[in-house]
Amino acid sequence: MKKIFFLLGELDDDDIDWMIATGSREEVAAGTVLIEEGKPIDTLHILLEGTLSVSVSALEGKTIARLKSGAVVGEMSFADARLPSATVQAVETSLVLSVPRAKLLEKLHKDEGFASRFYRAIAIFLSTRLRGTVRYLGYAKTQLLEEDLESEDLSPETINNVPLAQARFDWLLRRLKNRDHAMLPSEPLTFPE
Repeated sequence: MKKIFFLLGELDDDDIDWMIATGSREEVAAGTVLIEEGKPIDTLHILLEGTLSVSVSALEGKTIARLKSGAVVGEMSFADARLPSATVQAVETSLVLSVPRAKLLEKLHKDEGFASRFYRAIAIFLSTRLRGTVRYLGYAKTQLLEEDLESEDLSPETINNVPLAQARFDWLLRRLKNRDHAMLPSEPLTFPE
């Protein structure tokens, strides 16, 4: 399952509007480093289109994962305030929504409802990732860890949020793909019940 589904399944419509209004739509060229291992980051990135690679210096820069549309990068630093443990780089020209860390931290401190939903989404995702990693290690697989998680790895509550999260992501993508439209006042959100 796409990481963005965890986030969009927990946030409400006003939260998503805030992220769009606060963030910036960026087209990043192939080879652009979004996050560098061991260096502070100042942005949360949502990958709308394209491909990113994740690598770690402990494996001599070997790619350990490829992230596709719907990936969120930089979120772990909001959970533990530590420096990034991996480098994230654009494999191809990619479209991202970049939310400044300072503005996101300010929103998290001022809006308890948003903070609760945001941190819950991160906790659910990290828990699901850990369960998948434990299973991956238990089977001693040698292929790359995949961003998409199997539905059997998810709680029923999370699975129930997927259609709403998918609709929100599709809306977000439509809104941000067109640069001119992204600058217009917010269009109404209509999502499945």
